[in-house]
Amino acid sequence: MDFSITKPAVQWFINELDLSEGDHVRFFARVGGCSTVQSGYSLGISKENPFEPAKTFESDGVTFFIEDKDLWYFNDHDLKIKYSRKYDEISYEYTEQD
Repeated sequence: MDFSITKPAVQWFINELDLSEGDHVRFFARVGGCSTVQSGYSLGISKENPFEPAKTFESDGVTFFIEDKDLWYFNDHDLKIKYSRKYDEISYEYTEQD
């Protein structure tokens, strides 16, 4: 599984979550919501330190990560996180792994 975040999306997270250099942001599977990769689940976000990170992405002094226990959620898909200037929101793009 690959995991990436565009620069504009990183800046959105920094602004929205009031992040500073050295902070960590976790993406995790949560019950409820809507997802194209898991029915009945969606992607949650929290500002917390990693425990057993399986995937990490670092930019502008912030580490974004997915714990090993949440990899099942991605169901053999890669994740690219983008920012939409038009809608001023984050979007999650899941693509099947090669």
